[in-house]
Amino acid sequence: MTEYRSVTADVVADLAAILGERNVSCDPDKLIAYSLDEVQGPPWKESCRADVVVFPEKTEDVATLARYANENKIPLTARGAGTGLSGGAVPARRGIVVSFEKMNRIIELDRDNLTVTVEPGVVTAEINKAAADAGLLYAGDPCSGDASFIGGNVAENAGGNKVVKYGPTGSHVLALEAVLADGRVTWFGGKRRKDVTGYDFVHLLVGSEGTLALITKIILKLLPLPGEVVDLLVPFPDVASAVRFVPRIVTEGKILPASVEFMDHRSISLTERYLNRKLPYSDAGAHLIIQLEGNDRENMADEYERIGDLCLAHGALEVFVADNRNSRDRLWKARKSITESVWAFHPGKNVNEDVVVPTSAVPELMEQVQAITARHGSDYVAFGHIGDGNMHLTIAPDRDRPDREAVLKAIQADIYDVVKGLGGTLTGEHGVGLKRRDQVGLFLDEAQIDLIRRVKLAFDPNNILNPDKIVPWK
Repeated sequence: MTEYRSVTADVVADLAAILGERNVSCDPDKLIAYSLDEVQGPPWKESCRADVVVFPEKTEDVATLARYANENKIPLTARGAGTGLSGGAVPARRGIVVSFEKMNRIIELDRDNLTVTVEPGVVTAEINKAAADAGLLYAGDPCSGDASFIGGNVAENAGGNKVVKYGPTGSHVLALEAVLADGRVTWFGGKRRKDVTGYDFVHLLVGSEGTLALITKIILKLLPLPGEVVDLLVPFPDVASAVRFVPRIVTEGKILPASVEFMDHRSISLTERYLNRKLPYSDAGAHLIIQLEGNDRENMADEYERIGDLCLAHGALEVFVADNRNSRDRLWKARKSITESVWAFHPGKNVNEDVVVPTSAVPELMEQVQAITARHGSDYVAFGHIGDGNMHLTIAPDRDRPDREAVLKAIQADIYDVVKGLGGTLTGEHGVGLKRRDQVGLFLDEAQIDLIRRVKLAFDPNNILNPDKIVPWK
């Protein structure tokens, strides 16, 4: 176990000399706020507390900070907007939290090379807007995009709504400027689309949760902006008919949708209460949102009519077409509000998972989840990115049950067994972080866990970068 130096008044003074007093804070309220993410009821709420929060403004600040922390063996925990759901930005070993909120520039939008270069503190939605204003598309679309920072998206390899067509965040990352643990600055990748010169460090850093380096600039790939976008809201009588229909969109409809999202009846009901707004067929067992993109209006009409007919032929109750900005925004507002709705009506500690299985196994997964929760007498909410097999599950037994803690653990264990048996894994997009670290051994063997530790120490020999995350440390 690494022995770390405590953050003393002298350390704080040194940090102020490096970054300027305005960029260093020991304010108690800030220390609490910057030590938490969006995990509900975390067990580490009191013990994992930053000793100081710093706000670098440029790469040179980060490099000097890293060099100082490495020489003095002080933990550094990178933080974006704090929208994470795994405890990835929680300072497990206290020390310094590095907030990137002041490194928030869109540096360059390169139309010739179809790239945008940004700092890690840019809100993801601002990148979407800048690209759209240039007639281009940044296809990364996490549901938290209106609040999350792109740096956090990269650190967790965030997925979101368009993975089925475009892939997760990592599919759009071409290059990273990174500050290594010893303060050296290097670039991995570039604006080029092909590169086999050495190891693919770009995509090693993507999803590494801030454990290998501090990312200070990101070059993202852009695409042509589709001229036509249509969303279909499709209610089904039950979960089984909805999830079993999804593969038919591709196999029978011959269309690769941009998004296929799933909402069960419980998630719809909670969201309606939260937004004080009704969705069509809100008493249905489940809804799908199917997003189609194209450039020819008539061809798009043919495609969504074909998919609509296919839906109705396989049990859909109706097909609602959102083909203008207002109706589409209202529809996606409901989908993107589900997490907040669940938290509002099921606050505190529950089992909140983002398990992922092969897409063909989603029907079996949902049947098993229903059976497991029924066996334990627990309520649950299910929604997620069904087109890529990533389901979000909230298990919420009655809060007055005396055995509630034991029931939560039993249900979680049963679900993990099912997920593993179906060829799935622990997390699809939220990351391991601190929340799921101790369950990693259920899905990765000791050889892989050992390799993760060795890679970590190759980048960070003193183990100062976001320590105690992803895998257990001895």
